Amino acid sequence: MSVQPSRIRLSLRGICVRRGGREVLRGLDLDVGEAEIVGLLGANGAGKTTAFHVLTGLLPADAGEVVLDGEAMPPGDRRVRAAMGVVFQDPALDPRLSARRNLELSADLFGVPAAQARARIDGLLLEAGLADRAGEAVKTFSGGMRRRVEIARALVHEPAILVLDEPSTGLDEAAFRRTWETFERLRRERGMTLLLTTHRADEAERCDRIAILDGGRRVAFDTPDELRRRVRGDLVVLDCAQPAEVAEILQRDLLLSARVLDGRVVLEHDRAHTWIPRIVEALPDGTLSAVQLRRTGMGEVYLELTGHELDRDSAERL
Repeated sequence: MSVQPSRIRLSLRGICVRRGGREVLRGLDLDVGEAEIVGLLGANGAGKTTAFHVLTGLLPADAGEVVLDGEAMPPGDRRVRAAMGVVFQDPALDPRLSARRNLELSADLFGVPAAQARARIDGLLLEAGLADRAGEAVKTFSGGMRRRVEIARALVHEPAILVLDEPSTGLDEAAFRRTWETFERLRRERGMTLLLTTHRADEAERCDRIAILDGGRRVAFDTPDELRRRVRGDLVVLDCAQPAEVAEILQRDLLLSARVLDGRVVLEHDRAHTWIPRIVEALPDGTLSAVQLRRTGMGEVYLELTGHELDRDSAERL
């Protein structure tokens, strides 16, 4: 059974965005609990970045409201922005300035008194492992180090909620792990609520709950374990020139429930690996260009629930 948070810190209610006659977000509802990490998972064009822009006040909504600690207010309201620390997908640091100076500018922007700002910045740089390089220009830092500065900058005013757009973009595996260690520490030590967008299945797996978005709609919202239970077994994915014909052969000759998704034949089975030799034998030589066995993870859940691969590219440019 799905576990619900004990206290809701942030809610989105019926958020709609229309652009050029197209609905980019279609009545998005979302609850984010105190000290919870929630991910918005979707391919490019699913609507997750638009939701991020609405929540952070960068884009107006055509309908809907935000509820912060039980109080309803318009999206982008100053009270919402003040409660949040924001980490953008694209760098928001001045690369010519030092790490310390970037944090000082953020503290000035949020009106943090100078004495408090100095103490907070010292602590944040220490936590980020950058105290010994605080005076160096950010342009000399690696991608992972810059991400640590970005997160520290977002925490200078001590927000209750950290909102991040594709936080792992451009990070190598070591930097990815260290970034997530930071998120877990913020939740554990500060009771911080985190809401992030991602197109990475492995990143979504680390969240407490995941909202799966497709075509501007929320198609599922639950824990990773509960979402995985919606896929009955592992998936076999077949690349071929005539997917509809191949699916028909498998249904007729092997009695398999094969479907065509994103131009590939996909079938689901508890013991999917045992069917691969029989599938290959049932088809004429040269029919298949590739065969994949995919163990059930968030990528497979996304494919099952939306009919699309997570790396599918479409037009979300808001």
